[in-house]
Amino acid sequence: MRRRRLAPLVAVSALATLAPALVPSTATAAPAAAPSAGTSSAVSSPAATSGLDRYVKQKPAWKRCAPEVSAAYQCATVKVPLDYRKPGGKRIALAISRIRTAEPGKRRGILLSNPGGPGGDGLWMPLMMKEELPESVLKRYDLVGFDPRGVGRSSPVSCDLTPEQENWLRPYKAETYAKDVAWARTVADKCRKRMGNRLPHITTRNTARDMDLVRAVLGEKRISYFGYSYGTYLGAVYAQLFPARADRFVLDSAVDPRRAWRGMIQWWAEGAEPAFDRWTEWAAARSKTYGLGDTPKKVDRTFWDLVARADEDPIEVDGQPTSGDDIRQGMRALAFTPQAASEAVVELKKAAQGRPASARKLSLITEGGATGAPEWAGRAALAAEAPADNMTAAFWAVVCGDNSAAWSRDPRTYRRDAIEDKGRYPLFGDFASSIKPCAFWRTSAEPVTAVRNRVGSLVVQNEWDSQTPLPSGRALHAQLRGSKMVTVLGGEGHGVYPSGTTCTDGAVNRYLATGRLPAKDVTCRATAASNARAREDRKPDVLPGSPVPERAPDRF
Repeated sequence: MRRRRLAPLVAVSALATLAPALVPSTATAAPAAAPSAGTSSAVSSPAATSGLDRYVKQKPAWKRCAPEVSAAYQCATVKVPLDYRKPGGKRIALAISRIRTAEPGKRRGILLSNPGGPGGDGLWMPLMMKEELPESVLKRYDLVGFDPRGVGRSSPVSCDLTPEQENWLRPYKAETYAKDVAWARTVADKCRKRMGNRLPHITTRNTARDMDLVRAVLGEKRISYFGYSYGTYLGAVYAQLFPARADRFVLDSAVDPRRAWRGMIQWWAEGAEPAFDRWTEWAAARSKTYGLGDTPKKVDRTFWDLVARADEDPIEVDGQPTSGDDIRQGMRALAFTPQAASEAVVELKKAAQGRPASARKLSLITEGGATGAPEWAGRAALAAEAPADNMTAAFWAVVCGDNSAAWSRDPRTYRRDAIEDKGRYPLFGDFASSIKPCAFWRTSAEPVTAVRNRVGSLVVQNEWDSQTPLPSGRALHAQLRGSKMVTVLGGEGHGVYPSGTTCTDGAVNRYLATGRLPAKDVTCRATAASNARAREDRKPDVLPGSPVPERAPDRF
């Protein structure tokens, strides 16, 4: 844990050709691959891959996804192994979707996509990509979406969490820390009890293996891919496990694999501080308009005075008490869009003084920088008929299970880090570093994926991204040594494409259409229009690194 986002077809000559392809290349040095350890003998030995034959032989029964959508938007369900190390064991369902190219004679293959998360459902992604991609790209691909394992219609997981237990952004306070530790332990225990033996297998590595199985079932030699936020990490893991089968990969708003996952949550706090400083300078330069102070220091004081006031006596906003912690949490994301932040703080001042204030602008702070939940989210959840806590349960399964070694088992570690980080990053440091359910998770079933390869890909990144800061995008670019990077200077918002700018969108479209990466890294500049679009697409802080599009496809 935005906007508009986003998938090869070769005849199957023999199952013996496809089944071995489900085992990662030996160059990845990735252990515990599907279904064996990924040794050279596993790649060459038919016996090592025979357990996957029944999966590769599947013929998806495509049908119209829903009566209210175009018949061209088709859905199907395939089976995948719960545990790729034991392909003869339990199977789970994987929901997939597609929109086929209207020009099959110009078709290159399939373009898979993922909207972010972990925990975001992606079955609807082909609808969005059909609207956003230009014809030069659409004629080249069948657009393929899927709900990752454990999410939406793909054997959804649940921990039976109450809404209060799903609330995980908890600021550190000495007097409530024992309750927060108890909360984290309860969530971990409920997930373990409810999901049982499935829990260790809801991981990014296994989702990447599912992608490769979909590739084989569809008769493709390679896949192209468009991933946002968490989807960039998923794409990077796929490229690491299956480098020979990664075709054209666009990774938008990138996760640093070395910081998955505790470090990425902490980066929310680290990235917010320079954004906050930028906002104080912006607001001070426009003091006549906003009246928040004519120097950055005065603007800073205005904000923190409001936080202190709300901590002592919560400010009533639209009939609800708003604490200093509420303000800090909301401002964390809002600071990345200075105009909206300034407008919200002006209204907060009015509310603190008992004067009429704009509820809409105040909601930018009180709802975590959002103007309301995106309409499509409710429709997607209804269509999926997933448990109410499905997104949260899948989120913790991946965030805790991908790399349990990143999470200390000692609650005192989180107390210390929260106190220290609140000093270093006062806006959000304690939220990010305090106790999480991962402190009580079981040890990961597999080692974390070390991403370092030369697979060609295009990393796209806004300078002012609240969920995956610019240094995170640069880090992924460095680890994918065959990649090129498009940096949008002045770009606001989480998720870049489509921005509406020729520089940014042109680089992505040319790469997907032709396969040619830029000769060198590209620097673009945001426009007033592209940043305004980012503000329109703002969403609540639900999951870190989740730029799930805010605007629903018109026909979903």
